[in-house]
This record gives sequence, structure tokens and C-alpha cells, in this order.
Amino acid sequence: MRNISAQAITDAVARLCIEANTRLPQDVQTALDKARQEEPWPLAKNTLDLLWSNLSAAREKDLPICQDTGMACVFIELGQDAHINGDLTDAELRRQLEDFADHGIYGVVLHPRMGLAARIKYLGSTYFHYIRTAVETAAALDMKIVLYDEGMYPSGSACGLVVKDHPELASEGLALVETVLHGDEVLAETANGTLVVRKSGGTMRGLHWGEDDGEKNAPKTADILNPAAVNRFMELTHEAYYRELKEYFGTTIIGFFTDEPSILGRNVSGMFPWTHGFAEIFRRAGGNAANLTALFDGKENDDTRLYHKLLLQRESEVYYGSLSRWCEAHGIGLMGHPHQSDDIEVEKYFAVPGQDLVLRWLAPEKDGLAGMDSTMAKCSADAARLMGRRRNANECFGACNKDDNPWQLSGGDIKWYTDWLAVRGVNLFIPHAFYYSICGKRKDERPPDVGPHSIWWAHYKAWSTYWRRLSWLMTDIDLHAEVAVLCRNRDLCPDTVRPLFERQIGFQYIPESYFPACTVEDGALCLHGHRYAAVLGDKALFPDAAHPEVSALEPDCRCDPPQPMLRCASFNKEGRACWLLVNEGNTLIRTQLTLPVDAPLCRYDLWNSQPCACPAEHTAKGACLPLELPARGSLLLFTCTGAEYAELPTPCAAYKLPCPKFEFVCCDPVSAQKTYKAQLTVTQAQLAKRHLQLTVSAEEMAELTVNGKSAGVAFWSPQTFEPDNLLQAGENELVLTVTGNMANLHGKHHVPYGLK
Repeated sequence: MRNISAQAITDAVARLCIEANTRLPQDVQTALDKARQEEPWPLAKNTLDLLWSNLSAAREKDLPICQDTGMACVFIELGQDAHINGDLTDAELRRQLEDFADHGIYGVVLHPRMGLAARIKYLGSTYFHYIRTAVETAAALDMKIVLYDEGMYPSGSACGLVVKDHPELASEGLALVETVLHGDEVLAETANGTLVVRKSGGTMRGLHWGEDDGEKNAPKTADILNPAAVNRFMELTHEAYYRELKEYFGTTIIGFFTDEPSILGRNVSGMFPWTHGFAEIFRRAGGNAANLTALFDGKENDDTRLYHKLLLQRESEVYYGSLSRWCEAHGIGLMGHPHQSDDIEVEKYFAVPGQDLVLRWLAPEKDGLAGMDSTMAKCSADAARLMGRRRNANECFGACNKDDNPWQLSGGDIKWYTDWLAVRGVNLFIPHAFYYSICGKRKDERPPDVGPHSIWWAHYKAWSTYWRRLSWLMTDIDLHAEVAVLCRNRDLCPDTVRPLFERQIGFQYIPESYFPACTVEDGALCLHGHRYAAVLGDKALFPDAAHPEVSALEPDCRCDPPQPMLRCASFNKEGRACWLLVNEGNTLIRTQLTLPVDAPLCRYDLWNSQPCACPAEHTAKGACLPLELPARGSLLLFTCTGAEYAELPTPCAAYKLPCPKFEFVCCDPVSAQKTYKAQLTVTQAQLAKRHLQLTVSAEEMAELTVNGKSAGVAFWSPQTFEPDNLLQAGENELVLTVTGNMANLHGKHHVPYGLK
């Protein structure tokens, strides 16, 4: 199905109507000029001259050639595979949700976005009319709904309504200044300047055009450290949603999504978070405000450490705690994610701890183990395990563009991101975003769309099925983690855990608030019934625990030769030992793998859903087997009984068919598709082979038909197809359709596509 913007049609019709009334086709102009030059009758020639004069005036001044133009009637012909979208309507909402369900999607977050029609006021009657339409439709489809608690983001301000009539509730910050302004609260006079508390001036992204970052009407953010502001926020949003939709709470509606709440708001620099009354809290805890000037120098002292500790407590209790308690009292859960990728301490307030992976912080062509963002998946997954939560989520794929080309997200990138998250323990994937429309400026708001406006929508069920497999696999597991990594909020030690990832050593983050519950027994750190044989972190915190070097730790699997780009999640599920293996590199991994087990093994391809027996040599060190894992490859190995092993198909090497010479047929720039044809001669002896494969190298998505029947679709290069049952002895007709990147349809720059 091809989606066509209603605005695009409006713009095209308007342009054509203007052109039709102000411009004549060149052949008509030529004929008119010729007639004017050759006309002998003066009256007729004068009339033709007047027409020519009107034509020139129309062209120069954009006026109708004739004032009596009448009314244009425009008829648009659409094919069966075309659909118009644009302004928000009940019918379109229902159609899209039904379409989502057909593509294997079982739940959505209702996210009001920038570009909402001006007629729809946030939290107004028209707004809730459409929200109810979506919820009722989801209920009929047995889909789940997560409500979004804001009009864009960051959460906590009700799209500026909290502050609109109560300016005293606006976000505040601590500033080091030379000049004190009217309204400033002076905390301390220091040698480096005056510490004052003032309104931060922070803003958020609004819902309507003209309300975005840096724009005049961007809504002011509320002080989410102030209980009065948070209470007003919940009254305006949560209570309003409950009044309108309470019959769906706890059934169709399962949660509220809070999105990266920011204490200061956006577009603020040179300030640190503060709030009314915090100075007294800081003083009573023994703090000296004058020493907080170190914050502005990037230095640390006892008072800055106390400041951060008290700030986290305040944010946790006032904002996250309030929202969490409200949700629990109303039969749903708090969902979403905190402000930063390593905000682990506040995850305890979430029914489903979460994070978000955006902006190509991590990418296949970059280092997936560097910086704070490399910790986000473990942050949410480990927080969920500590709290006994079944699920943890990631808002993934949003704004994952590259090369200054916002729509440049490939299927191969999505596969890499998905596996990167899953092997770290994420078990609920929330793709961002399925835009209702990409009309006009909406196309450039926060691309790409990974839903119905994407190149792979017709084949989306392959993706949704893969995510469901991974979600099931990583839920209700007993993670093998013998190493405890001590950490603090916003300090998840990426450099410390890098060698653990590279050596396939499982670990568990233990944040500071859990330290008091830890005990040490026989050198092991004990928490919530689990024993950690080794501890990484400040030895002074638990001096009696074992603190070995990373090189001395036992890996979850051994690789010969070592494979630093191989990630391994070792866990037990339903009584079976499991290893999820992911290649995060861009080249083939080839190694000898040893697993600490003597039971038979099953090998399972998670993408193609193909199990087979996994022959291994059982030694004193465990089960030894060769491993080949291509770039973006993932593989599940798990133990089985002897009887189960005997029932599994035996692995067989693929018989690679010779790739024929494909001839270019045509290019359709409107759909960014190139078509190729080839003839493939297959012998009877080749047909007798098992596991026939045909591999092509193309950019980006490739679909293959063999003798008029589909042999499937492949989303990344090299594209491999298995046409076993479609081939016949003799000549076979192959048609290959290669669809370009989404950037070819919507981006700033052309991206090469087609056969390599």
C-alpha cells in the first residue's frame, strides 16, 4: 500500500490550477502569436493583441489570464494500492490501527506529535474524541494502549499548561553570576561570583507549528522538583485521561509513558537544577552552598556529591514516585524512560523500566561499547531484574539517521539495533515512530518513520515476528551473572564493563541504593538470593568480597581465537541452558566455541525460525563446536534431551546456486525501485541437492520471484534466498526488485541503490 499525503494532493491541485489560469502551454502561445502576426483584419488583430497583453500580464503578475475563469472541477484517479492520509479523522485512525494489527503489532503508544492541527487543542474535547476513537478501536482489536503523558516532550509540563497560569511553577536553576537580577534568590557570595537561584527559562517541544525548540511560542517547562507543579501536571493530564477513559484502565490501557523528563527544560546552559526550598534541605543535610561553585568548574567535593545525592532523592520522590503511585492506584503501570541513558536509580519507579536508543549514538559503523549511551540497555534490563520486573523496554530506532540525511535508516541497521538491545536483556521493543502522516513539514519533524510510511511496510510482519520471538526469549529468564559491577546513578562505568562484553562475561549492575542490602559470604556478594563470585568497583565498599582482575574471570563461552565483537547472553529458560550470540561487527566471525555443558545442543536461527541439531565434541572443558556468524548475524544455542536431539533435523551445508547475470529492466523513481531480470538454468542434479541458496548483493531491500512466484524478501546485503520449491529443471525466470533507502523517497540526499 502506497500512502499519499492529502496535503501533497492539495498542493499539487493548487499548483496545477494556478498554472492553468496563469500560463498557457507553449504550443498554444506559439499558435496565438503566429495568428496575431498574420491576422489582416484590424479588429481581429486588436483582439488578438489584447489576449497577448493579458497573457504577458498574467505571467508577470501571477494573475488569471481571463477574469471570468469559472470553477474548476478536479478528479483524481487512484490505484487500488494507493491511500490518502492527512488531516486527523476517525476513519483514518481506525484504518491505521487495523492495519497495524494485520502487520503483527499488538500494542501502541498514543503519542501526540508536533504538527497536530491547530484546531485540536491539547487535552480539549476534540483531542479526547480522537483519543477515545483510538482506544475503542484498539479494544475491539484486542490491542494494548499506553497513554503518553505529555504533548511532545520532555514530560512534566502538560504542554506548558502547568506554567501558563502559574508562572511560579516554572523550572528553576542554580547560576553563578556577576550581576544579580531582579527576582534572583541569592544563595552565597563567593570569590568566583554570586550563586543565585532563578527561573531557568527552559522550554519544551510543543504540539503545533511555531512551538518547537527555539521558537517564540515554545511552551515553558514546569519545575518537576516542586510537588505543587507535579500535582498540577497530574491533575491536567492523568486525571483528565482517567475521567475520559476510566472504563479501559487496567484492560486495554496498561500504562502511562513518561518521556525523558528534564528538570531545567530544554535550551538551558550554564545552570544546574534547583527548586524552591532546596537550599534549606541542602543546609540541613550539612551542605555549604558556597562550595557548589565547583559544579561550574566540573570539579567534585563533598558538597557537590551531597548536592547530587539530594537532587536524585528529590527527583525520585517528587516526580517519579508521584507518577508511579498514581499509576499503581489506577490499575496501570508507569512506563517510558528517564532523562539520560544511565539513569538507573529512578528505574525502580517504573513498572516497565525503559530507555531509548536514538540519534545514532550507537551504530554498526561505530563503537557499540563506548560512552554512557552504550550502557542504556543493561541499565533498564538490570534494573528490571533487581526489582523482579518481567519486562523492560526500549524506545528504539527514532531519529537514527546518518550522513545528515534524516531518513537514512536501513533494514540492516534495524537488525543490528534489535540484536544489540536483545543480547543485553531488553525484552519489549517500542519502535519510534509510526507517524499518522508525513504531510508537509511533518516529514522533517523527527524522521524516519518505521511504520506504514517505510519501504518495508508490506513485509513488516517479518520484523514484528522477530521482535516477538526475542521478547519471549528474554522474558522470565535466569541470567547467568557471576560478576557484580558496583555503580552510581549516571555512572555505569562503560570503560569497566567493556572488557566484560568483549570476553563474553555476564554481569549485573548493582546501583548505590542497593549497597545497604548487600552482604558478603565466603567472598561472594549476596543480594536478593543471588551470589556474585566477583565484584568490580570500589574495593573499600565491600573489602571482604573477591575483587579479581577481569582476565581471571570465567567467560560464559570460550572463543578460540578470541572474538571481541561477539556478544553473549547466557541464561536459563524453562530448564534449559541458553546462549544468545550476536555479531556486532561488520565482518564474519569464525571461531571455535566452547560452552560449559555436556548436554546435546540445538541450534536455532531466530530470524528464519529454523531449528536443527548442533553437533559438538564433548570434552572436559565442555561442548566444542565451530561457529560462523555473519555480520548482523544472531544465533540461539540451547540444551535439549537426547530424545529431542534425535528428532531435530541434521544441519546441512547450503548448496549455493551460481548467481546469474541480472539485466537491468527499469527504474521507478517514485517508489525508489529498480527491477532486474535473469534466466537461471538448473539441472536435475542441482534440484536433488538440499538447502538451495541464491545470494545477491544489493542495496537495500530485495524481493525475488522465481517463475512468477515469490521467493521472499531480504532486508540487508548480502541478500540470500532459498527457492528450493520454486525451481524447475531447465530455464527459470528470475525477477529481482530492489527498493532504495527511505532517504531516496523522503531524505535530503540520494542514496545509491540497486545491485552492487
